[in-house]
Amino acid sequence: MQTKKIDYTQINGWGVDADPENDPTYPMQHREDAPPRDIFYDRPTQQPVDVEVLHSNERPDVTAVFGTTLPPSGLSGAIRRFAFKYSENEYKHWLPLIFADRVDVVEGVLKDLAHGHVPNIFAEKGYPMEWKYNRTAFVTKMATIAAITVGTVLLLNSGKDKKKAKYARGYRGK
Repeated sequence: MQTKKIDYTQINGWGVDADPENDPTYPMQHREDAPPRDIFYDRPTQQPVDVEVLHSNERPDVTAVFGTTLPPSGLSGAIRRFAFKYSENEYKHWLPLIFADRVDVVEGVLKDLAHGHVPNIFAEKGYPMEWKYNRTAFVTKMATIAAITVGTVLLLNSGKDKKKAKYARGYRGK
């Protein structure tokens, strides 16, 4: 198979965006600076910012409307504040946010326990419905969790018998 050389100058429109002074997307790229020409709706009234709202560092301000029910707090909030220092195209943004969600779950369980409420984790994780509608996956998941738990316990206790035997013989070790 022979590769045919292409003369790009003969292609209509080739390199049309190479000159930044003649970039047809220029007005859209700088929408924030330009007067709104292509917005056909009224911007909603800005909701008052009376709680901490984390927003992307790629945008100059918060959106007009946002949720206020769960402002960032605790360790998970600190992790989220750290994450929002970085751009949305970096792992330093998304991985801490995923980790913060897991930390938030633990914080919620601890908060429940501190208030005297023992959380029903079995029901909150939807296990009764999974047992009812997806029994095979449920049994597989529980068997995997049990196997990992038993393996971890056996691994952690494997050295205790040797230590007990040493002490039973009167060995104090030097």
